[in-house]
Amino acid sequence: MSLSVPSVPTMTIAEIVTTVLGEDIPLRFTAYDGSSCGPPDAQYGMHLETPRGLNYLASAPGDLGLARAYAAGDLTVSGVHPGDPYQITKLLASDMQVNLPSPAKIASIVRSLGLRNFRPIPPPPQENTPRWRRVATGLLHSKTRDAAAIHHHYDVSNEFYAHILGPSMTYTCATYATPDTTLDDAQEAKYKLVFDKLGLSAGDRLLDVGCGWGGMVRYAARQGVHVIGATLSRNQAEWAQRAIQAEGLTEHAEVRFCDYRDVTETDFDAVSSIGLTEHIGVKNYHKYFAFLHSRLRAGGRLLNHCITRPNNLVSHQPGQFIDRYVFPDGELASPGRLVDEIHDAGFEVRHEENLREHYALTLRDWNANLARNWDACVAEADEGTARVWGLYIAGSRVSFERNKIQLHHILAVKPTLSGESHIPLRPWWSR
Repeated sequence: MSLSVPSVPTMTIAEIVTTVLGEDIPLRFTAYDGSSCGPPDAQYGMHLETPRGLNYLASAPGDLGLARAYAAGDLTVSGVHPGDPYQITKLLASDMQVNLPSPAKIASIVRSLGLRNFRPIPPPPQENTPRWRRVATGLLHSKTRDAAAIHHHYDVSNEFYAHILGPSMTYTCATYATPDTTLDDAQEAKYKLVFDKLGLSAGDRLLDVGCGWGGMVRYAARQGVHVIGATLSRNQAEWAQRAIQAEGLTEHAEVRFCDYRDVTETDFDAVSSIGLTEHIGVKNYHKYFAFLHSRLRAGGRLLNHCITRPNNLVSHQPGQFIDRYVFPDGELASPGRLVDEIHDAGFEVRHEENLREHYALTLRDWNANLARNWDACVAEADEGTARVWGLYIAGSRVSFERNKIQLHHILAVKPTLSGESHIPLRPWWSR
């Protein structure tokens, strides 16, 4: 007498989705095998186009597999523009919970998918190598490796960025008077806010580290300040120098294609660091702020503008999607960690504020620009890259709205030997 082993039933792709995400998913899901789930009249939908997309999702569950399938065009969306998938991204982040299936269900899922779908296949070309494999480009946050990381993200093409960022060519958080403020006006207001916090006036000297396309450099130069900007992106440096020449600012402004650590000048009246701290590594904070301290005269000021974590209870490292597709080697810490490191480097912190809602509005406007200029962005880069950017910008907007990440301004001063700060008694800038 032989015992028969009951077979594990085969599940459709939609049945697997409902097993993992529940019956009440807030969007319509369809798959190439003809299965579907979710409300038939849902405003938003997702369609799994190919078996390759299924492999991406199964072999890398979570944001990495989703990004691979989406970048490759194997997972498409409806109800939103691929340049602005904010509404679907918000649904995925807010209204969908992953369930842990029973052992029997897990066995059924594995049998239905087949072991081959759990074996990774080559990812889309937009993906960088894993963090642990980047040793070929140097040790973490060495000059060589930092240059490679910056090249991956910032050297897509100046034209591609122009379509997304608009005329300001500013790739950092703007500051909005109201939600209806235009992106260009909000970016101009951001530069004015930084300028005013630093207490700059004509004839002063400013060092702008990680200067991008030179927005802060040119703003300060137009006010008569002498500015040196530093960027590790050759594309940015060349664009910025052309813009400086076009505006007739060469007497006051210079953007160098170099590592900020290669700036030898000292006795600056102020240093602005707008969106660079995210790239230097948490373990390097002390060296970073000590270097900036060494560039300033006594009584000089530092304005550090960067993305932060709400706390230090989570990893400093980003998720796999951000690390491999967007910001290789990027790291974030809490504003408290930054304040500690700035103090320990010899500064005195005088003011701090959180502008996370402003970054959500900035990202809203970047997504709108990408959707509006979609064909031009695809022609300038490729559709996969444009898809990655749409997803990354929308996902970042959701994260700022949900307080998963923040944006902090920290104003500090290098006191004189006698302890003088030369800081007014009350805030002197307009909000």
